[in-house]
Amino acid sequence: MQKEPPAKAVGIDQLSINTIRTLAMDAVEKAKSGHPGTPMALAPVAYTLWNDILRYDPAQPLWPGRDRFVLSCGHACMLLYSVLHLSGVKRIVDGRVTEELAVPLDEIRQFRQLHSRCPGHPEHAETTGVETTTGPLGQGLGNSVGMAIAECWLAAHFNRPGFEIFDYSIYTFCSDGDLMEGISHEAASIAGHLKLSNLCWVYDDNHITIEGKTSLAYSDDVATRFAGLGWHVVKVPDANDLPALHAAFESFQTTGDQPTLIILRSHIAYGAPHKQDTKEAHGSPLGDEEIRLTKIVYGWPPDAKFLVPDEVIRHFQAGIGARGAKLSQAWSKEFDEYARKYPDLAGEWRLMEGRDLPAGWDAELPSFPPDAKGVGSRISSGKVLNAIAQRDPWLIGGSADLAPSTMTNLTFEGAGGFEADNYAGRNFHFGIREHGMTAILNGMSLSNVRPYGSTFFVFSDYLRPSMRLAAIMQLPIILIFTHDSIGVGEDGPTHEPIEHLAAARAIPGLLVIRPADANEVVESWRVIMPLKNRPVALVLTRQNLPTLDRTKYAPAAGTARGAYVLADSAGKPDVILMATGSEVGICVQAHEQLTKEGIKARLVSMPCWELFDEQDAAYRESVLPADVTARVGVEAAVQQGWDKYLGPRGRFLGMKGYGASAPGGVLFKHFGFTAENVVALAKAAIAGK
Repeated sequence: MQKEPPAKAVGIDQLSINTIRTLAMDAVEKAKSGHPGTPMALAPVAYTLWNDILRYDPAQPLWPGRDRFVLSCGHACMLLYSVLHLSGVKRIVDGRVTEELAVPLDEIRQFRQLHSRCPGHPEHAETTGVETTTGPLGQGLGNSVGMAIAECWLAAHFNRPGFEIFDYSIYTFCSDGDLMEGISHEAASIAGHLKLSNLCWVYDDNHITIEGKTSLAYSDDVATRFAGLGWHVVKVPDANDLPALHAAFESFQTTGDQPTLIILRSHIAYGAPHKQDTKEAHGSPLGDEEIRLTKIVYGWPPDAKFLVPDEVIRHFQAGIGARGAKLSQAWSKEFDEYARKYPDLAGEWRLMEGRDLPAGWDAELPSFPPDAKGVGSRISSGKVLNAIAQRDPWLIGGSADLAPSTMTNLTFEGAGGFEADNYAGRNFHFGIREHGMTAILNGMSLSNVRPYGSTFFVFSDYLRPSMRLAAIMQLPIILIFTHDSIGVGEDGPTHEPIEHLAAARAIPGLLVIRPADANEVVESWRVIMPLKNRPVALVLTRQNLPTLDRTKYAPAAGTARGAYVLADSAGKPDVILMATGSEVGICVQAHEQLTKEGIKARLVSMPCWELFDEQDAAYRESVLPADVTARVGVEAAVQQGWDKYLGPRGRFLGMKGYGASAPGGVLFKHFGFTAENVVALAKAAIAGK
């Protein structure tokens, strides 16, 4: 029997809601895979938000003034695909709006199938209208905070009296699972602290997870938790109560200085006679018979499949279609006036939209003279970052409470701090929230700013899921990791990254750059800044690195090709020494010793494996000739990944376990990172021993 009274919507409202529900049921059933229950429960909320409230033009899906919608509970993606279809959102190809629907009915029929625009979780850039990739729970929440932060910064930077160019809101649907994940705490905490009043989360409190009732593992007082974090909290006891939903969204829109959480009591698989409020409706198709019975409850033709009544399409056209067109056209007209009055600012925005750089962004990059003592690459990077940021106003970011150590503060006049009372600031204090920080960076990048974040390299473990999603979405965020090896020293093995280079390099699409000296740092930033669709992990030292004499050694410009011959021999080399970062300096000494002994050695600096692997075969052969099989790799990390360069006769000097607590220089000697050991390994490789 039906467990809830009939839905409170009537007429075209009810017909529209049930269209969303039945599309979700039919798509999941045809795929024999997916999550039907949540779309059925949240259909009234999605309908109300999209057709009545959202500032969004289906004909201009990238309109900069649009509200953003994030489905953090990405398993409920059929909810989003259904409203994208009904709203008539147009498909974007190569940055241009086409006349084709982003989600035509045929794509919904191919839900979760290869090459469908309706994959099993929403994927950014695969489906127009999907603002961010949401699969791992909680990520969408972090992204939405980044979007809200970006809107605040954009408004502070661009808006002028009479021109509210940026004034949009971010709406996010989330589940019990989202709020259980630790990242939600990090994201909600910083959102409350920053008083992001443009941010609204809708919490689907349906009491069900995959294992069963949420009471198995979850008894949080969510309202109290969020009130304590500085959020405005609204409760809606029934997801089908459209007037209550309207009132809740209005409450968000009129709240002055707090983000809003709408706690929504819903019933998973609403209307299903046998599966409403059950775990079986969470991650499995309902089955043909249950679908027939549910459609009867809805007053729907029980045997109809993928039915979309014409009047529902017309209703959405008259709602979000007409409203969105009017709003986007008004925005475009306002921006044209703005551009006439403030051409420089308008020009900045156009560059940002294309992820382009301002002219002269690299005009003040420093050059570092030879210096045997040198500087830590974190210090040289800080100088380069500040030189670039003065000429690139939308390069903004900060640290997970480590800026004095990562050297990522922008120190020039006018940089300021981004705080609740100063959204124009460019220095961000993310707090000790590495995972939340990186998800926020992703949301900021999706909003056209160029964000960076920083922490110690060992803490990349805490943020890896967000870093991986940046690579999946091809977002050019910049992650600045310092304290990159056993050179950290006294803090001991908990703070000394050993396996982290291998772990970062394992992420497809992520550039991992570990420069060997200050001038390689400069060239690393030359590589980083023009990137439009690729995240970067810039891995830097705490300890000083000698600044190489580039009149003696090859120019640091070779960094752009990932690996280059730093020092060579006369004639074909007997052995090739390869290293990254701080270990290049050790190999410089070893190269000199081998040369004195009459051994022909080539020294290769390999700051970025990914870039080197992408070079043509001729270049790679010119650096690492196949017929020179005596090779030595040196890196204060595990060997994983090095074998492709070492070959069968190569030797590796690295870490076989964790570090220890002692001064960094002591540790390098203790673990064998000396020129003498490199020389010995080189001779052994030549001898084939």
